[in-house]
Amino acid sequence: MEKKNIFTHMQEMEAQMDEMRTTLGDWKQTVKELMEANQKLSLENEQLRIILKREAPVDKAALSAEAEAILAAEGKEEVVGEGYDNLARLYHEGFHICNVYFGHLRTEGDCLFCLSFLNK
Repeated sequence: MEKKNIFTHMQEMEAQMDEMRTTLGDWKQTVKELMEANQKLSLENEQLRIILKREAPVDKAALSAEAEAILAAEGKEEVVGEGYDNLARLYHEGFHICNVYFGHLRTEGDCLFCLSFLNK
């Protein structure tokens, strides 16, 4: 009787170990996904900080009348291609502009969808 009881107990322990192994595998996968998401967000955050530093806001109150007139004239000239220029700038800053991945960070180099859109 004692031998059967030990064998049964060992089978139960083996089943528990298999369950724990499966749970550990699930946790490892979750941690991997979280780390990948964290890395992508860190890269995007870093790029956004660079953009913010580059595009510091202009203090309109400190501008002279002449400087305001120049800014207004520049704004009028850019109206025609402004949308295209903004999309091209976003693409060169590392973001997708194609309809497939719009707004996502480009992590693997150039995107053929985005490039075909820019070349239209």
